[in-house]
Amino acid sequence: MLDHIFGAKNFQSEIIWAYKRWSNSKKGLLPSHQNIYFYSKTKDFKFNTLYKPYSETTNIDQILQRRTRDRHNKSVYDKDSLGNSINGAEKKGVPLSDVWDIPYLNPKAKERVGYPTQKPLLLLEQVINLVTAEGDIVLDPFCGSGTTCVAAKLLGRNFIGIDESLDAVNLSKDRIDNPIKTESNLLKNGRDSYNNVEHSVLNFLKGIEFNPIQRNKGIDAILIKQYEGTPVLVKVQKDNETLGEAIKLLSNAMKTKKAKKAFLIQTSDENELYKMDIENFGMSIIISPALELSRQLAKIYI
Repeated sequence: MLDHIFGAKNFQSEIIWAYKRWSNSKKGLLPSHQNIYFYSKTKDFKFNTLYKPYSETTNIDQILQRRTRDRHNKSVYDKDSLGNSINGAEKKGVPLSDVWDIPYLNPKAKERVGYPTQKPLLLLEQVINLVTAEGDIVLDPFCGSGTTCVAAKLLGRNFIGIDESLDAVNLSKDRIDNPIKTESNLLKNGRDSYNNVEHSVLNFLKGIEFNPIQRNKGIDAILIKQYEGTPVLVKVQKDNETLGEAIKLLSNAMKTKKAKKAFLIQTSDENELYKMDIENFGMSIIISPALELSRQLAKIYI
């Protein structure tokens, strides 16, 4: 039917919406995905590339270094005439794939309204963000519980919803007037509970675009914005590290990754002296808010 309406040539993707579900007693594999067919009216359609964080197993060099093809057409890291690695362009993350890991609405979710085919707002928001801009008109000719219209409203889009059921129309209007959205800790925190990136890193860099780095003592994050064509590294001083140790680890990482700028977030107050003139080789120390507050409190109560 969609091929007939839009034309087979305007089929763009089959999206797999995957999710975890509660178990049932049915014999066989538990159904845990649905298919979304992405068609366009013509080949000239609006598309916004969305990015997701790199996998926890992604090697840091895959993020930083430029790749090329050797004489056997094999993908390899690019090097200059002296054999040094060449840094790649700025990377925002991994472009969104056609498999979407978005949680299913659980039976007790406040967002649920009892409509049998209700989809989570998070799913429709991703669809709308992918192919529209603020102010565009979003049409759902079978709006059901009104999820598409609510998502469009929350994202600053105009919308038109149609349904033959008066109950569905009234339910949609109520939801549009009083939208309730279930937040997903899994999506909000990424996969933090499954990796070793400190939560403090995510908190310190909130509002800044960055790629978290796994399994690396000297680097906790790399900012997406580069400095003079080189990566900007970020490290947070750990509880078991002296300031000097943290500086040394980040300094070594700067040399290895040929970074001209790095930031160390100091979290521990200590009397340790260090002689390195870190500003001269591109490293800056930033006092964490908690450490600064403790210093100020110490002055007050002296």
